Amino acid sequence: MKTKYTWKDKLRAIGPGAVVTGSFVGPGTITTCTKAGAGFGFALLWAVLFAIVATILLQEMSARLGIITQKGLGEAILNMFKTKFAKILGGIFVGGSVILGCAAYNAGDLTGAALGMATITGIELKTLTPIMGIFVLCLLWIGSFELIKKIFMGLVIIMAVIFILTAIITKPDLVGIFNGTFIPSIPDESLLTTIAIIGTTIVPYNFFIHAATAKRTWKDADELELSKWDIYFSITVGGIITAAVVITAATVMYGMQVNNAADMAIQLRPLLGDYAEIVLGIGILAAGLACSISSPLGAAYVMSSFMGWDYRHSDIKFKIVCTIILIIGISITATGINPISLILSAQVLNGIILPIIVVCLVYITSTSKVLGEYKNSNVKAILGAIVALISIVLGGSSLVSAIEKVLSFM
Repeated sequence: MKTKYTWKDKLRAIGPGAVVTGSFVGPGTITTCTKAGAGFGFALLWAVLFAIVATILLQEMSARLGIITQKGLGEAILNMFKTKFAKILGGIFVGGSVILGCAAYNAGDLTGAALGMATITGIELKTLTPIMGIFVLCLLWIGSFELIKKIFMGLVIIMAVIFILTAIITKPDLVGIFNGTFIPSIPDESLLTTIAIIGTTIVPYNFFIHAATAKRTWKDADELELSKWDIYFSITVGGIITAAVVITAATVMYGMQVNNAADMAIQLRPLLGDYAEIVLGIGILAAGLACSISSPLGAAYVMSSFMGWDYRHSDIKFKIVCTIILIIGISITATGINPISLILSAQVLNGIILPIIVVCLVYITSTSKVLGEYKNSNVKAILGAIVALISIVLGGSSLVSAIEKVLSFM
């Protein structure tokens, strides 16, 4: 007999899903969605809807895998291969791809945090980025998962209030919102932005984080209901915030170029007036710091899952992986790449890596051998296959575009 949970039980259950939401509502989301709204109006809202529905579907699979098997996603992926050699190659290819994405994401997130601080203080980015990295490193070495969870939840609440209120106050075109949400289109030169929206929302390392945190939070199949509530509620809130950023930018900034934080702050002026730039700077700083924590954690969870390590944050191997990712992130930011370009490039890279992980996740959670009676239903398996196919097409298009740009410079 299934346990009946009260609303209080469900509210207390909000945790792993909120961490995922806090992870993707960061500098990448703010930057990408601001550029989407300013450049293409409401036309790419359908990509936000697709990304959120797909995220809910895939994160539910990840959490269910962790709760039922009490194992991580990396362990499940390795079990797909029969021989030791195949396991090693599979682990290097799949795990390496995700960790590469974590490093790229971390560079973008550190830059985002520094960008927010620079907006507030006027200090140069090249000075602030290493400081942000050292601060995040200290948090990872001395902080607990509960502290990180609270940071993420606070971030989600702040961003929700600011952007949802702004979206309402700007009085956007409701017909335009409806058409952009439910009539998919890819305007000229919008492909990479479309992929970036998907890449900043459906984050590969979040599948590994969710499987690990869900199995630590819940131990029994009856608790799947709590996990689902956490996912549906938390990620839907994240989707509303993401859509609100696109809507406010489309209403206030359509046709403008977005080159820096001051440009992005224009969308908040209807609500915050002259304080818009400072508030956005604080928001980007908080988002960047929170996400700068999640990307090294994601890499550590991926490595732990593939290597069979303990998932404890106090484990020295766990902390070493986090440190390496932060050092790589700081090194990438030291190249002097435009911060907006760097943040967007990280999203595009994730869009390329995403199909690999999605295919593995959908396949694993659709097999009776792994999940038994808790495997994906036929509907979920079909929806998962559709998401995988779309991610493959978009990721392939992104790769082709990237190769063409490289060849154009040769």
